[in-house]
Amino acid sequence: MITIPETDLVVHPLCLGTNVFGWSADEAESHQVLDAYAAHGGNFLDTADVYSQWKPGNQGGESETIIGNWLTKRDRSKIVVATKVSMLNTRPGLSAKNIFAACEESLDRLQTDYIDLYQLHWPERNTNMFGRLGYEHKENGEWNKFEDVLGNLKRFIDAGKIREIGLSNETPWGVSKYLELSKEKDLPRMMSIQNPYSLLNRTYEVGLAEISIRDEIGLLAYSPLASGYLSGKYRNNQLPKNSRIERDPDFWTRYAKPNTEKAVDAYYEIANKHGLDLAQMSLKFLEIQPFITSVIIGATTMEQLKTNIESVNINLSDDVIKEINNVQTIYPNPCP
Repeated sequence: MITIPETDLVVHPLCLGTNVFGWSADEAESHQVLDAYAAHGGNFLDTADVYSQWKPGNQGGESETIIGNWLTKRDRSKIVVATKVSMLNTRPGLSAKNIFAACEESLDRLQTDYIDLYQLHWPERNTNMFGRLGYEHKENGEWNKFEDVLGNLKRFIDAGKIREIGLSNETPWGVSKYLELSKEKDLPRMMSIQNPYSLLNRTYEVGLAEISIRDEIGLLAYSPLASGYLSGKYRNNQLPKNSRIERDPDFWTRYAKPNTEKAVDAYYEIANKHGLDLAQMSLKFLEIQPFITSVIIGATTMEQLKTNIESVNINLSDDVIKEINNVQTIYPNPCP
């Protein structure tokens, strides 16, 4: 188990991501996954108010509702629950009104008196979003509500409804700004960053990794298997039934890049050469990074969960790590 830096939250090195709950996994299937995760010693759940708004007929909050129903049968004090705010259609952005309403609604859906880690899902200002490289600055409409956001979150912390706060999809500048204001204004401090990080996207290592280590604000790495690419299931043009890419063809564009398949094949060869499972090798490489707090895994089947969670029990030799880094040199960040 790992303690989130500067907090008393003790979490499993593999956090269970739940964005498929209410989407490709119904409540019964989701509860099976939750039961199995807990049976393997897992205690850290990540969700968001927007999960799974994108499924036709859903309104958002389905994942939180499913988790809340499961929590009623568990010792709440032994489960660390993280959720997020700002992306739900009915509660967009980080205004005081939205934060207050969204937090109360999340508490109701989760059927709990407190949220262990409340995260800002996306920056509200103009900045890089999914897979976009190259920052384009816009002088007009500059967003400068950092202090307001921290002050609004403080009210929930003071009321005992939020234990800790964190960021998601944030940049080095944004993280530094929040940390600076927390110190200068005696406001709550951001304790974690949830950003993408995988063998196909190691951009976190530039800038943010140093901040994580020096300022003790650890990474909760999402998309560690690049939506299944690093399980190998899409190799050789395969498209498994009910896979992420089949369910959401538009998502394909995030990974349909010139060197994606070449990099995946190279990592597969390393795993095969050393008698490792590709998914487990990919997860373990992340787990051992000094700036990582927890790696967020997803699973819709018991087989996926078992494979992923057993990555904590394997070791990577120096040769394996060297070969992985060599592939990164040849195909740097094919899917940023």
